[in-house]
Amino acid sequence: MSQWSPVPLEGYLPIEDHGLIGDGRGCALVGRDGAIGFMCVPRFDSPPLFCSLLDRRSGGSFLLAPDGLRHSRQYYVEDSGVLVTELRSDTGVVEVTDAFLLEPGARLEEDAPVGRGELVRWARVTHGTVDLAVSVQPRGGARYEPRTGGWRLTCPRQSLRLHLTASRPLPDHPFTLPLRAGDGFWVRLRWSQRQDPSAERAERTASSCIDDTTGVWRRWSARVVDDTPRPEMVRRSAITLKLLDHVENGAIVAAPTSSLPERIGGDRNWDYRYTWIRDAAYTVFALRRIGLPEEAGGFLHWALTADWRDGRPRVLYDVDGRPPQPEVIDEELEGYRASVPVRWGNAAVEQIQHDVYGEILDCAFQWAAIGRPLSADLWHRLSGLAERSRTAWTTPDHGIWEVRTHGRPFTYSAAMCQVALDRAARLATRLDLPGDATTWAAEARYLTDRIIHDAWDETQNSLTEHLGHRGGLDASLLALPLRRVLSADHPRMVATAQAITERLGAGDGLLFRYLPQDSPDGINEPEGAFLLCSFWLVDNLVGQGRVDEATELFEKLCSYASPLGLFAEQIDPADHSFLGNYPQALSHVGLLSSAVVLSRAQRGVRPELSTHAWFQ
Repeated sequence: MSQWSPVPLEGYLPIEDHGLIGDGRGCALVGRDGAIGFMCVPRFDSPPLFCSLLDRRSGGSFLLAPDGLRHSRQYYVEDSGVLVTELRSDTGVVEVTDAFLLEPGARLEEDAPVGRGELVRWARVTHGTVDLAVSVQPRGGARYEPRTGGWRLTCPRQSLRLHLTASRPLPDHPFTLPLRAGDGFWVRLRWSQRQDPSAERAERTASSCIDDTTGVWRRWSARVVDDTPRPEMVRRSAITLKLLDHVENGAIVAAPTSSLPERIGGDRNWDYRYTWIRDAAYTVFALRRIGLPEEAGGFLHWALTADWRDGRPRVLYDVDGRPPQPEVIDEELEGYRASVPVRWGNAAVEQIQHDVYGEILDCAFQWAAIGRPLSADLWHRLSGLAERSRTAWTTPDHGIWEVRTHGRPFTYSAAMCQVALDRAARLATRLDLPGDATTWAAEARYLTDRIIHDAWDETQNSLTEHLGHRGGLDASLLALPLRRVLSADHPRMVATAQAITERLGAGDGLLFRYLPQDSPDGINEPEGAFLLCSFWLVDNLVGQGRVDEATELFEKLCSYASPLGLFAEQIDPADHSFLGNYPQALSHVGLLSSAVVLSRAQRGVRPELSTHAWFQ
């Protein structure tokens, strides 16, 4: 359990002072001050109902906190997505438990709806007396109409009709409720159009509903392997990724938020509430390695049935597999700590990024290697991707980091085309599938050779970001051993890892992904250290046989987690505060993958047993 910490009396909470709750369709961030400061329902990419995290005055929030709040702390109910916030005033302590309710007996591993479309906030006074402030203020305002047992809220900006019920009669809004030790109060916010829960289950208490939801989470999380370093963080990372998984179809959003800045006061502010092919492929790869294979099949089906309007997969989609809305700037919101602009939508959807071919084919390869079938139609689409990758790498693209400049011949993109060709060849050979496996395999080997020679810069003693001409250092090259493009102990890979550590190092085990002055990205301003890159370095150190160093770095990275065990995309090297959208799927993917690699290395076994035979 985290320690009590003072609550700021004004301004914005640190990003890391929030916990994530959700139901596999929508989600919310609950602050350590008792306010829900960001919430999108019924979907991850819906217009936010509350977003005081992006504008503390006009963004809207859902507050449940004692008057005179001084200190607080947060923790998750063990092995679940149920969050508890303890809030202390001068006169007492109130415990607020928050959960998006799940159907009793639901199975999170199945591609089916599990949520009830309801948020429950249950307050219980554990010491003394408190005056509990209750306020529900959607962004843009709402029309409040009294209803039996509560209110109906009509929210025109979000096109939502909400039902608010409580365990006590609700007076005019907002209000303060005097409570003393032993008293409880629950409030339930429902956006589903199903029957009013106060009529449907009048005898059921908030605590029993929360118990049901906790049970669903624990059944799912019990499947996570526990023979790793930091098993509690592995389980928390797995649960966090599941909270970002659109359980009905396998889409996995990159993060649940938009426009949390990668630099305070800067304009590196993006909307991450969508599914990137790359991020989701890394996620299902990590989940499979910790004992959760079903998520890989769900994502693979989703990716191959997404809207390929021009015959190719796009970089990102909404959770329905359609291109997201055009990127727009919200002029009304001041941004987190005055970091503007606030953006909705993401223009990267129009970019060309050749790595998508390798991401999808590698996911299919992992799926097939554990004995799962590939239908004829599925293979037809996969082999088509392999054919496209034969020439795609020869044309410039915008790369893994989605630069907002003209395209360039990125090494990582070429490497992922190599992955596409290699995996297609191996699948065709192992499963006797139609396709030119011999040519694919030969072209994969040719691409590896091109990367070794054409991306090498003698003056930097490193592989660089580009093929064919000098480029800057790029931490994405640390992912090449993870995808079996080069081995971690290849001399040029060892030199590259060393150069990245020295020249992209931000101190204390942290790495910048690149330096904008050497690798123009169209923004050309500093940013934080990118946490995933440091986890990639852990894996490289293991591959070089430097397990003790890898373990030390892994432990250092774990120390940067929030008190709840959550990670943002980036960390400010100056003070280790969080930057970027939060929680970030890729950061948790990095922790999972490194934990498995370290565990197997420490036990003297290969890091990827289930697919190793397919690489013989």
